[in-house]
Amino acid sequence: MPFARAKGARLYYEETGTGIPIVFVHEFAGDHRSWEPQVRFFSRSYRCVAYNARGYPPSDVPSNPGAYSQERAVDDLAAVIRHLGLARPHVVGLSMGAFAALHFAMRHPRLARSIVVSGCGYGALAEQRAKFHELIEGVARAFEEKGTAAAAAPYTRGAYRIQYLNKDPRGWAEFARQMAEHHPLGAALTLRGVQKSRPSLYDLEPKLRKIRVPVLILTGDEDEPCLEPSLLLKRAIPRAGLWVLPKTGHTINLEEPELFNQACLRFFAAVEAGRWERRDPRALPKGAL
Repeated sequence: MPFARAKGARLYYEETGTGIPIVFVHEFAGDHRSWEPQVRFFSRSYRCVAYNARGYPPSDVPSNPGAYSQERAVDDLAAVIRHLGLARPHVVGLSMGAFAALHFAMRHPRLARSIVVSGCGYGALAEQRAKFHELIEGVARAFEEKGTAAAAAPYTRGAYRIQYLNKDPRGWAEFARQMAEHHPLGAALTLRGVQKSRPSLYDLEPKLRKIRVPVLILTGDEDEPCLEPSLLLKRAIPRAGLWVLPKTGHTINLEEPELFNQACLRFFAAVEAGRWERRDPRALPKGAL
C-alpha cells in the first residue's frame, strides 16, 4: 500500500491519471472512496490523488488526542503534496476537507493552483457554536460507547444527508456502508480534535481577505449551516466565486456528481487560462444601483 509520511502518522493515498494534479480531501463521514465519481472523471486528463486523513484506516490511527487538530490536518495535506512532488495542484475539499483546503490556502498559498471549498461552514455562526460543540461531543461519545455502525446510522440520515437518500438510494447506501466501516477511535478523536476545536470562519475573516489563490465555493441550498458562511467566503476572498445547487444537501459531490464535476472543470479551465481574476472593484456595491 502507498503511504505518505506525516508527523505522527502514515497517510494512505491512491493516485491515477496524468497531467496537472488534483488532490481531493474528504469529509468526516467519508474517506478516499468518497471521491470516486470525481477521480473517474478527472483522471482522464488530470493526475488525481485522494488520501485518507489520519484516523481513517488504512491511514494510521494515533491514540493520542493531541495528534488531531485543524493545523495537523493542513500539515497532512501538505505532507501528501510534498511526498508526491506535486507541482501546485488544484485542491478540492468537502466539509472537513474543505476547512483543511481553506486553511491550506491561508498557510501555503504558493503550494496550491486553486482551491475548491464545498459544503464548508458547519458550526461557524456565533449563535450555533455552543450547540455545535454539544452535538460534536455527543457524536464522539456515541462512536466510543456504541461503535461505528450504531453511531454512523443516525449521522448518515441527518437533515443535510436526506436529500442524497431521496435522490439516489443506491448511492446513499454505499456512502452509509462505507461510513459504518470507519474506526471508532479515529472518528471520536477527529471529531474532538479537528471539528470541535477548529476556529469559526467569522473569526478568520481578516485572514480570508488576504487569500490570493483562486477559490470556488460550492454549496447545496438545503445545506443550511453552510449557506451564510459560503456568502462570507464569497465576500471576503478576493478571487472567489460562489455556486449554489438547488434542492441539494451536504454530500454535494456524491449527490450531484455531474454538476459538481462540470463546475470544477470550468473553474480549473479558467484558472489555468489565467481568467479567474479578482473581483472587479466596479462590481462592489456602493449604492442602490
